[in-house]
Amino acid sequence: MALATFFATIGPLDVAAMFAVLTARETGAYRRTMAIRGTLIAGAILITFALVGEFLLSSLGISLAALRAAGGILLLLIGIELVFARTSGVTTTTDEEAKEAVAKDDISVFPLATPLIAGPGAMGAVILLMANQEGHLLGQLIVMAALLITLLLTFIALLLSGRLNQILGVTGMHVVSRIMGVLLSALAVQFIFDGISQSGLVPIQA
Repeated sequence: MALATFFATIGPLDVAAMFAVLTARETGAYRRTMAIRGTLIAGAILITFALVGEFLLSSLGISLAALRAAGGILLLLIGIELVFARTSGVTTTTDEEAKEAVAKDDISVFPLATPLIAGPGAMGAVILLMANQEGHLLGQLIVMAALLITLLLTFIALLLSGRLNQILGVTGMHVVSRIMGVLLSALAVQFIFDGISQSGLVPIQA
């Protein structure tokens, strides 16, 4: 489920589509350089959040229950966005950001690494999934492995961005996104339920 969550929140196909637009007039060498740098920077950001995110939250006085509920709501918005093919701003750039990106020579940090790959949805997801496996080293290693696999798939999608659009087309990419959106929405609702249950706001009857 961690792999499905990362695939939905990072959205390799969506990132590849945006990357193809931003680099339409660039050389193959430029696209490869941006893809490598962008993926590495995004990976560093997400791994950092995975390792110290929970400590950061605890230092701010944010409970794990609150994180699960808030993370569930954020993931639910992304899931709805994927299912209905609408933009909520959680996984995409704003119009102003897109215009700035077009004018930049180096797009590896912005907008590729963040917010396209390591966006708020992905950051929240990695903290939430790692927190759910607190005390379970194997579980946390599985989450990290799922993150690395998704980043690898994203990198491959970036390299094949032009061909990917031609093969799948708009309809094919929407079908994949909608399937992932349904799965992510169900997982998000479960996170919300778990957060409410652990908060103690709702008494649990035996």
